[in-house]
Amino acid sequence: MLTPSALPPVVHHPAYSAPFPADHRFPMQKYARLAQVLEDEGLVGPEGFHKPEPASFDLLAAVHDPAYVRQVLDAVVPPAIERVIGMPVTQGVSYRAQVEVGGTLMAARLALRHGLACNTAGGSHHGGPAGGAGYCLFNDIGVVARALIDTGDIQQALVVDLDVHQGDGTAFIFDHEPRVFTFSMHGEKNYPVRRGPSDLDIDLPDGTGDDAYLGELRAILPTLVQLIRPDLVFYIAGVDTHESDRLGRLAMSDAGLLVRDAYVLETCLPVAPVVGVTGGGYDTDIDRLARRHAILHRAAADAWQLGLARPVT
Repeated sequence: MLTPSALPPVVHHPAYSAPFPADHRFPMQKYARLAQVLEDEGLVGPEGFHKPEPASFDLLAAVHDPAYVRQVLDAVVPPAIERVIGMPVTQGVSYRAQVEVGGTLMAARLALRHGLACNTAGGSHHGGPAGGAGYCLFNDIGVVARALIDTGDIQQALVVDLDVHQGDGTAFIFDHEPRVFTFSMHGEKNYPVRRGPSDLDIDLPDGTGDDAYLGELRAILPTLVQLIRPDLVFYIAGVDTHESDRLGRLAMSDAGLLVRDAYVLETCLPVAPVVGVTGGGYDTDIDRLARRHAILHRAAADAWQLGLARPVT
């Protein structure tokens, strides 16, 4: 077990697992189980989880249509929009979306202070300027990057999106915004059909396994980080690239995911603080899925112990 002094901050809120139909395709209970796994594996420091506040209307409306934001906050989203989102927007689901954004904001601020921090949710990258889509009500990274730039906390952000699905919402939010560079590496034949204008998109064929995936990443990331020189890196560590994922269509292993996450951290941390978020992952076995998401936190703990995390001075 890791010693408490060797652990990066972790943000979590019980509302991340909102009341939800157990048979729904979206595995809502994975967040609660992930928190349990992190505690069981000693990946949470003695201070426990950092608990975020819900994001405000003004924060959310800075990147999303204000009328849509009000619909979500009041839990009166029209059925046609709910169908695009892919889930019913109850009051519990609405509150979950608000605290998820608040969690990524808290994790980003902790990362700026300590060099590295992780949120046990986040990476809702299909939410775009007009509204939600693909199980994403609000785009947490879009909201947070916008807020930190507007307040002057950062001047340049880099989004490293390794979810199996293209980060279309983030790309649309930051289209024509040079202070946020969006990089998405994803399955070429997967959702969404309409792709966003990322600054850099890498399409991977179905069945891409560890070696090919990591080869693509190693060929791109070091040059990208040095070129952009960000003040903060947002890392979406989606595990839907796994060979067993219900929606993924790629073929990474648990070991490959650990190498991937460790590589992203060891490449980015010498240049800028990193905030890690979970991204997508779909499995009927919630325990197996939660342990897959815990890989990011294991890699973060290892990077912390190695002294790679450097706070902004």
